[in-house]
Amino acid sequence: MELRHLNYFQAVAEELNYRKAAERLFISQPGLSRQIRQLEEELGVQLLERDKKQVSLTAAGAYLKGEVDFVLNHLKTTQVQVKEIAAGREGELRIGFLGSASNQILPDLLHRLTTAFPKITTSLEELSNQLQVEMIQKDELDLGFVRLATVPLGLKRKVVFRDTFSLVVPNAHPIGLENFETLAQFAEESFILFSSDYSSFYYDQIMGICRDAGFQPQVKHKSVHALTIFRLVENGLGVAIIPTSLKEGYDLKVRFMEIPAITQFTELSVIWKSENRNPVLGKALSLI
Repeated sequence: MELRHLNYFQAVAEELNYRKAAERLFISQPGLSRQIRQLEEELGVQLLERDKKQVSLTAAGAYLKGEVDFVLNHLKTTQVQVKEIAAGREGELRIGFLGSASNQILPDLLHRLTTAFPKITTSLEELSNQLQVEMIQKDELDLGFVRLATVPLGLKRKVVFRDTFSLVVPNAHPIGLENFETLAQFAEESFILFSSDYSSFYYDQIMGICRDAGFQPQVKHKSVHALTIFRLVENGLGVAIIPTSLKEGYDLKVRFMEIPAITQFTELSVIWKSENRNPVLGKALSLI
């Protein structure tokens, strides 16, 4: 049984007239009759009853027509979907991200992606920088939002957001925006920082900010999650240094103060594998 047999049978079953079906299919009437006989022989049943006046479906033929209609319609749908996927208008985009990307950059991308390509779905995972790099290299992720100065060979990087640094202190801390002049005022405080597992480059930046202020921070606690750090600050276990954009979206008893007079800044970048063959990736990159 071949696909042409199903197409020929469908035409005859719909027209119930061999001449009209043959004209519709652009083949000879004898040739069409021969194809229908081949199908009946293949199945071992009679599908059509034919006399000089009319053509009608047998019970088996009526059942087969319903199934053939479904199969051929499904094939047409599949052809359309294959073209949509190949063109990047349909499919799944797998995205890794740091928590700071979820405040503005990532929601903005997802909104524009949904508007431009509503058939594209996304899979999102909050992951460390290193894990994102490894998963993109293994084709387990398509895009990553990271804080890295460089990426391994074979990966591309584009800066999407430049950010300042802010200090996080409990609401009850005596130093506020009105009297915060330099980070050196916090030299004797305990610090709660993002672990170097979050980003060794980012961790080194924080150390550099403190060195420029004339002290080595007393790091008491580390975490890779912003909310954990903020909770510890809220409970008086220390102060923290974070990218300023991370202050959005939290309702905690902490105060965010941008650190004045420093040269350091942090960059959020999007990374991807240059040899990634997911057609959806190109559509996403065009929106970034």
